[in-house]
Amino acid sequence: MAVQQGSFEDCCLSESHNKRLKTLLDSIHIEADRFLGYPVSQQFDYSCLFPFLTYPMNNVGDPYTQSNYHLNSHSFEREVLAFFSKLLNAPDDGVWGYVTNGGTEGNMYGIYLGREIFPNGMVYYSEDTHYSVPKILRILSARNIMIKSQPNGEMDYQDFAETISIFRDVPAIIFANIGTTMTGAMDNLTKIKEILKQRAITNYYIHADAALAGMILPFVDHPQPFDFSSGIDSISISGHKMIGSPIPCGVALARKNHVARIARAVEYVGTLDTTISGSRNAISPLFLWYAIHQKGKLGFRSMIQNCISVANYTVDRLNQVGIKAWRHKNSVTVIFPKMSEKVLKKWQIAVHRDIAHIITMPNTSKTQINAFIDDLIQGIEENDDVTGKQYV
Repeated sequence: MAVQQGSFEDCCLSESHNKRLKTLLDSIHIEADRFLGYPVSQQFDYSCLFPFLTYPMNNVGDPYTQSNYHLNSHSFEREVLAFFSKLLNAPDDGVWGYVTNGGTEGNMYGIYLGREIFPNGMVYYSEDTHYSVPKILRILSARNIMIKSQPNGEMDYQDFAETISIFRDVPAIIFANIGTTMTGAMDNLTKIKEILKQRAITNYYIHADAALAGMILPFVDHPQPFDFSSGIDSISISGHKMIGSPIPCGVALARKNHVARIARAVEYVGTLDTTISGSRNAISPLFLWYAIHQKGKLGFRSMIQNCISVANYTVDRLNQVGIKAWRHKNSVTVIFPKMSEKVLKKWQIAVHRDIAHIITMPNTSKTQINAFIDDLIQGIEENDDVTGKQYV
C-alpha cells in the first residue's frame, strides 16, 4: 500500500501538535520506502474497515463461545481460524485457535500448553530461535535446554539427540523453528520425530514457530514438513508479516484436547478463559478476514511466487557483483555478509554477528533491490540527501 501523506488540520489539537503528527507521517512515508530487512508487508489497504475504529470493540475470551461483551468480531475471527485450520491440514474439529497480538504471544501459548500438559517437561530449542523465547521460558519458569545450531541456522540434530538421551525419562517439549529469524532455516520435523522414536520417548509436545513461513509453505509445490499432518501440537503464524496489517497480529492454533486442559469459565464476561490475554483486539481479525476474502488461495499463491522470484533475483544480483548471497529452499530471506553499516542503516537491514539479510515481501520491488545494491557498491557519501530518494 502506498502510504498517503494526509492533512491534520481537522484534528482538535494545537498547530504545534498537528505539525508533529505531520512530521511523523512524512518520516514514516520516506522510511517505508527503504524497508528491506524485516518481514512486514506494506501491500494492504483496509480503509473500508475504518468505521469499526469508532467503536470500543473487544474480542475478550474464547472466540468459539458467546460472551456478555457483544461489541466483538468473534464470528469473523472464527472464519479466519477455519481458513488457517484447513490451510494447515488440521484434523476436522480437532483444533482450537485464536487471533493473537503477534508471533511472540502465539509462541508463548504453545510453550504454555506444553508446560501445562507436562509440568516437569524439558523445553528444547535451538540457539537460532527467536530472541523472545528465552524470555517466555523465564516468564513460565519452564525447564529448558538450548540446542546448538548448524552454520545454516538449522537445529544441530546430533546435539539434540545426545542431549535428549540424557533426559530420556523427562517429557520433551520441542520448540521447532519453521523459518529462523535471521536465515529462514527450518528445523526438520521428520528428523526430530525419528530421534524421539529411536530413544523411545513417547511423552512429547511439538510447537512450531512459523511466523513468516506459515504463510509461504502452504502455497509452494514442495513444502518442508511443518503443519498438523507432520505431527505438531501447536503452531504460531504472524498476520502482519506476509498477509499485512497496520496492527501487529497473528494466529495460534493447537490441538483441541490440549486446550481443554487449561479452559476456565469466567462469569464476569460470560465466556471461557482460554487465551493468554483477557481483552483482545477485535480489529485485527477483520483485517485478516478481509485479506483472505480479497486475495483467496490463488491470490496468496501468486503473491508468494512473486516474493520468491524477487528473492531469487536478489541472490543473483548480489552474486553478480561479487557479494556472496544465498537463501534456504522456500525462503524469502536472502543472507549476505554484513558490510557498510551506513548503507545497512539507511535500508533498515537486520544484522546478526557477521551476516545481514533482506526479506523480499509482497511490496519489495526489483527497483528497490537494484538501488540497495548500487548503494552497497558505491557507498553513501556524507553529503548525500538519503531522505529524498524513493524507489517504488
